Amino acid sequence: MDYNAKLSKVTVSLPPSGIRKFFDLVVGREDIVSLGVGEPDFSTPMKFCAPAIEAIKKGKTSYTSNYGLLELREAIGDYLKRRFNVSYKPAGEMVITVGVSEALDISLRAIIDPGDEVIVPEPCFVSYVPMIRLAGGNPRILETSFEDGFRPRIEQMENLVSPRTKAILINYPCNPTGVTFSEDDLTRIAGFAKRHNLLVISDEVYGELTFDRPHISIASLPDMWERTILLSGFSKAFAMTGWRLGYVCAPKPLIDQIVKIHQYSMMCASIMAQIAAIEACRNGDDEVKKMLDEYRARREVIVEGFNRLGMDCLRPEGAFYAFPSIKKFGLSSEEFCERLLNEEKVALVPGNSFGRAGEGHIRCSFAASRERIRLALEGLGRFLQRRTDS
Repeated sequence: MDYNAKLSKVTVSLPPSGIRKFFDLVVGREDIVSLGVGEPDFSTPMKFCAPAIEAIKKGKTSYTSNYGLLELREAIGDYLKRRFNVSYKPAGEMVITVGVSEALDISLRAIIDPGDEVIVPEPCFVSYVPMIRLAGGNPRILETSFEDGFRPRIEQMENLVSPRTKAILINYPCNPTGVTFSEDDLTRIAGFAKRHNLLVISDEVYGELTFDRPHISIASLPDMWERTILLSGFSKAFAMTGWRLGYVCAPKPLIDQIVKIHQYSMMCASIMAQIAAIEACRNGDDEVKKMLDEYRARREVIVEGFNRLGMDCLRPEGAFYAFPSIKKFGLSSEEFCERLLNEEKVALVPGNSFGRAGEGHIRCSFAASRERIRLALEGLGRFLQRRTDS
């Protein structure tokens, strides 16, 4: 059989994830020091796990409402109001999803018709552009730069907008750059969205993990609630990656359509994960703070290390990623990471995995112990010294 004739041309055209490529190279290898995968090295706090374990013992293993447990939606609503000053009703303005990836997927599919455009600042998370294409849309890439602090300029946005533009997709704090947006940044983006009557899809899954100033949700800005689709979840700040739990919040006319796709594709998220998340929302602040304090300390280790090695790097403002420049070393980002892995057994992710604007950079996750960060920096130092000596 000619399978090529049976496969989706859109799917075939998509490249495999650059993150997964390097993850597959190191999985199961104890000799590799990896700062590649963006996964907290903390175990899920037992206080979150205990209610889920008890639920399993009591046989609470059923489906839930497509929208998710009402108790969890109420807890998320209280949490978002308390933490980020945004208000969403548990009924009709929120859907619990299987991770933030599903939240993004069903949000895009709910708003995009074939040929519609979505503006995407790059570097960005690896799934954004493929998901837009899989939904039938056309990504309009806005390339940001190290010199601009990886922040989109409004004139760039104006050059990309067209009558087919439906939305702009933003992520802050950003994976991979560690950059976040100030109130002035968000006000400019909000003004652009209002001027062109666009939706803003705002991925704020790292919102709790900001180091130097509190996170501001764009939905909290004047007149932005009505045009914002807010995405977040429990993987990063709560160390719950394997629980696969996220959520999407938006005005009811949007949620009414988003939940339809969720109904037909996922039905509902795991009830055990939802029960754990209730405890995380209500009583997780102290656990999040402990992890944030440790990430802040790790940031200092990795930034000081890059400075010592003479690498140009913006100081990460949030999340747990640094995105140093390697342009002075004369290698592409893929060549750099492949040679570093082969020569020093240190795994990082090439910047071009996050779009063309990421070329000339590498993503280094500091969601690893300080000891492993130092080991990775030592290997990186030896690697760079050989480049200098030659």
